[in-house]
Amino acid sequence: MRAGLAGLLLCGTLAACAPQRAQTPAFDADVPPFARQPYQLFSRTDAIAIAQREWRLFGQQVDDDPPGTHPDLGEAKPERQPGLWQRVGEYWWLGINAGDPARAWTGKHDAQGKVFPPARDGDYAWSAAFISYVMRIAGAGGLFPYSPAHHTYIDIAAQMSEGRTSGWAVRALDPAQSVPQPGDLICTGRGTARLLAFQDLPAGSYTAHCDIVVEDTDQGWAVIGGNVDDTVTLKHVPHDATGRIATPDGTSLDPRTPWMVVIAVDYRA
Repeated sequence: MRAGLAGLLLCGTLAACAPQRAQTPAFDADVPPFARQPYQLFSRTDAIAIAQREWRLFGQQVDDDPPGTHPDLGEAKPERQPGLWQRVGEYWWLGINAGDPARAWTGKHDAQGKVFPPARDGDYAWSAAFISYVMRIAGAGGLFPYSPAHHTYIDIAAQMSEGRTSGWAVRALDPAQSVPQPGDLICTGRGTARLLAFQDLPAGSYTAHCDIVVEDTDQGWAVIGGNVDDTVTLKHVPHDATGRIATPDGTSLDPRTPWMVVIAVDYRA
């Protein structure tokens, strides 16, 4: 893999470009004991079950429509509803490392507890917090690079695949050559970063989205993601007969989404 595209793909800070290393216990001091020093091995089955549990909690929405085609619900957004805005707050509190101000956010409140308007929810996007929460509660401990931004673990996974860092349980795989497994992540760039391809990784600071693969179905890979339609949503991603989500030249088989990378998660059980 090569360095990112000019301009868009420059690292936002020197820290974003620096080699990473596994978390220390201080980062997860508030995490429940069963996940902080996991009672059981980091498990693919557990991660899938946790993602499916959260999907059920939010009403089991299935959305195979193109992104951005649903109307804006304003105050009726699921993430702002009683019982659910608090759950989003738990994703932030438990998924993100101690010391990050974003840990105080909820589905409708900023770090000072003030309600932000629905139109500003993009400033408090929680899809990466959701993935981080699933991995933390599944027992990843110091093996996963928890972050409020997907690009953090996408790029660390790329660095792991290149041998540029170590100690993490994530590896970036080319979707044109690799088949995702249940419990793995599939990711795409957002906005101008939709132009990113696997060969551009690691790419510094950019907007992205990742879903967790939960099962293979007749409609394709069923994947679950947070903050999709302002809720936890399941969708189906088409694949070929081998299970790959891209053609040999890297073209995504999903007409809605240019999936750029499969993140293989190296579970311990």
